[in-house]
Amino acid sequence: MKRIDERDTMFARMNYKEGTPQYDEYYNRNKDKKEIDDKIRKKPHICGEGTAMYHPVNAPIADANFKFLNDIKHLSEGTVNSNKVEVNDEEMTNRIKGLTTHYGAKLVGIAKMEEHYFYSHRGRHDEVYGQEVKIKHPYGIVFAVEMDKQMINRSPQISEVIETSKAYVDAAIIGMQIAYFIRELGYSARNHMDANYLVVAPLVAREAGIGDIGRNGILITKEYGSRIRLGVVTTDIDLTPDKRVDFGLQEFCRRCSRCVRTCPGKAIPSGEPLEINGIKRWQIKQEDCYNMWRSIGTDCGICICSCPFSQGIDKDKIDKIKDSQNEIDKILEEYDEKYGIRPYIKEPPQWL
Repeated sequence: MKRIDERDTMFARMNYKEGTPQYDEYYNRNKDKKEIDDKIRKKPHICGEGTAMYHPVNAPIADANFKFLNDIKHLSEGTVNSNKVEVNDEEMTNRIKGLTTHYGAKLVGIAKMEEHYFYSHRGRHDEVYGQEVKIKHPYGIVFAVEMDKQMINRSPQISEVIETSKAYVDAAIIGMQIAYFIRELGYSARNHMDANYLVVAPLVAREAGIGDIGRNGILITKEYGSRIRLGVVTTDIDLTPDKRVDFGLQEFCRRCSRCVRTCPGKAIPSGEPLEINGIKRWQIKQEDCYNMWRSIGTDCGICICSCPFSQGIDKDKIDKIKDSQNEIDKILEEYDEKYGIRPYIKEPPQWL
């Protein structure tokens, strides 16, 4: 598979400022993206004044979380202890998984890293723009932190972006603790966190058996749907990889399409998956998705709360999904009876 260039992601593209070397270099190579990017770039920032959900006191809660993440990202890599401790791969895998959940993660798995799980080049920050990604750690520890269902079911209100930004902080801190621990043992480890990933986290998570990638382009787990945020620590310490799990999500997404119906930006494809980069999958229109974020003022979250898995599906029903289209239809009927188009809590939490 072809590696993804971080410079092509919307988060990176929106950082390019007219007149800078990064702007000129990128749009000289990608003239087709310049017009739409310039148009989006003129809109207010997420959580910014002028967006639909802006609130002068509540919006800065999420801003503060993202600024904190930016301030600690330099800690993702660090000095490795010169005294290496000999470890057993199975024992160390068990210890790291237990420690990760003890620190607050709900799900954790180990992936054998493939080259295409890493970005090809960096693009998110000016100081590293265009740098080739050369880290080739053989293992990835990937984990999921849960986002509160009541907060996500308020999407796309400010409550949603407060919750997503909190989850990014939770994942970043857990990743730091694990990476620091591994480096203390004398092995290399890097924490991949919001705005400082060198890996495509959903690909690593799928490989580790945590979930599968759904129609909305993000990871969906059996336990929490897409109501999660992911963290990854890559390392050269010996670990035992987990296996990818197929629980029938692709057929479920084919028959469901609740995220397609509710997406305000019409960014999620309604048809069959297409072959992209060597695999069949759905691909959202990231420009349409992000453009809506800049209008709303939050990172939306409607596709997350619209997913039946995010609202909870009984385990015994999930176990039947792969072999029974009728079971899928029953789950969708029950979802529609309970939630209608989608779950939505209109009022913010009392404390907000």
